[in-house]
Amino acid sequence: MVVASIQMPSPIHTKPGQYHLPAATYPQTISSIPVEVEAVASKWTIFFNQNLQNQDFRSLGNLFFEESYWRDQLCLSWDYHTLHGPQSIRSFLERHPKGSRLNHLSIDESDLLHRPKIVPIDHNHEISGVQAFLKIETDVGNGKGLVRLLQDEESGNWKAFTLFTAMYELRDHKETVKHRRPSGFDDTVPGELGERENWQERRVAQENFQGNSEPTVLIIDNHMPYLPFPDNWPVFTPKDKLAEWMEFYARAMEMNVWTSTVLKDAKWDETRWKVTLARHFSDGRVDTLMFYPRHIIQATGQAGEINLPIIKGMNKFHGSRLCHSSQFRGVQFSGKGKRAVVIGSCNSGHDIAQDYYEHGYDVTMVQRSGTCVDPTQYLKGKGLYAEDGPETEEADFMTHSVPNALLKRREIEVTERLELENKDFFAGLKRVGFQLDRGPDGSGRKMKYLENGGGYYIDVGASQLIIDGKIKIKQGQEVAQITAQGLFLADGTELLADEIVFATGYKGMRETARKIFNDRFADQLKEVWGLDEEGELKSIWRRSGHAGFWFAGGNLALSRYYSRMLALQIKAIEEGSMRYEDP
Repeated sequence: MVVASIQMPSPIHTKPGQYHLPAATYPQTISSIPVEVEAVASKWTIFFNQNLQNQDFRSLGNLFFEESYWRDQLCLSWDYHTLHGPQSIRSFLERHPKGSRLNHLSIDESDLLHRPKIVPIDHNHEISGVQAFLKIETDVGNGKGLVRLLQDEESGNWKAFTLFTAMYELRDHKETVKHRRPSGFDDTVPGELGERENWQERRVAQENFQGNSEPTVLIIDNHMPYLPFPDNWPVFTPKDKLAEWMEFYARAMEMNVWTSTVLKDAKWDETRWKVTLARHFSDGRVDTLMFYPRHIIQATGQAGEINLPIIKGMNKFHGSRLCHSSQFRGVQFSGKGKRAVVIGSCNSGHDIAQDYYEHGYDVTMVQRSGTCVDPTQYLKGKGLYAEDGPETEEADFMTHSVPNALLKRREIEVTERLELENKDFFAGLKRVGFQLDRGPDGSGRKMKYLENGGGYYIDVGASQLIIDGKIKIKQGQEVAQITAQGLFLADGTELLADEIVFATGYKGMRETARKIFNDRFADQLKEVWGLDEEGELKSIWRRSGHAGFWFAGGNLALSRYYSRMLALQIKAIEEGSMRYEDP
């Protein structure tokens, strides 16, 4: 599907060390639909188990198409991998010390959702195959899986196009949920009168690590698994409402959260950290404490330190505000007769420009390069996350069962349809000089987020203001100089301004680690975010390059899923099932 009238470019902005992931292609298949889908899935699973047990990795590889993907999270190794094609699968299994930590697959037929069925493989529903959920046994725990089978056009055999295997629990250390949840009362032997602590007293002691107790894990900031939003939660959450929810979440989950606390020093001694914390209280008191955790998780957000360019003349500006978007606290007063210039054209830039316009300012947005724009309706309850869709945990699992190369192919299809259905909207933006791009290889916002970490706008009203000329656009120019009254662009254009905001993005999480710790430590860490050569996110929710140190970040959807994966790795290390240096 081509939309010639829009001609939105899809530039590939590749940073040093960044990998450009090719989109998957679909194998040549027979379009017939099998009558006995259970038999198709069962036969494939039987052959898979036989070849796995016999360590016949060549025959096992033959169960996959040449264009196929095995995405694994902690079942084959203590890392994340996407193996592309039979040769990659064979090579990985042959070089692994035990061949594979995976022991056995079985078909999950626990309910209608999980039983084998015919499903579309592509976004346009032109290719169908057999989907089967799997139960997984490994040498240390249990997991879940999902396989998508297609019928090979040449041989007629049913082969795997995608296989997903993911660890869910360590066998001897299962979560304290459902029938294993705590009783809620203190079942220790009663002591003398008045000696037994109630729940509140125990929580205060736990939260403050009284009695010489030590945290195993120190988390710098926080993310949110387990507790779902209520059914009446708004589709787009106001920031203040989310802040209140996070406070409630921390209390309900009995998390030991210390706000107004600064990490003053941290040293690693090969087995544990020695950290010094300064805890500030509302009465002005400051407690300095020392702990010895074995793990530190930096969860300060996928966006790191601010990226504020240093431009000639910044110190000469006489206007009332010149700042980075992270320092912008909103427009407080009417700006009638005033001018604002916003440098940058992604989410923050659009939101700030809209805020200025709604307060009466004359607003210009400086768009230095193309922006990927998504109309809001493309985020409201679509697909697996529709209101009548599966539970969120199941939807997350099915989402991550798709290897990113296939996700990219599907998102190319989605973007083509989006352009066709919104051609007037996109044409209006282009008409006023706003440069659009379609994301990497035309794959839209999702892949731009995964590959680049930004560069997009989810439209909540500013796009129409741009189309209507209420927010003016100056495209394709960098800021050359700041003056007392405004700024000059590289082409010599002068923009007068009372306020200037740089919505110029952020540096990576490694730069935040550099600020918190030091240069020597940060230089030992791997690059964070973007995709590696297998299509997996780099160094986040997985080993960072330094023992005892982990990165956690991304949106809430990524966080609620991958927090389990990170917890499994840390627990496996603590219980001796995993070593940090394991492959």
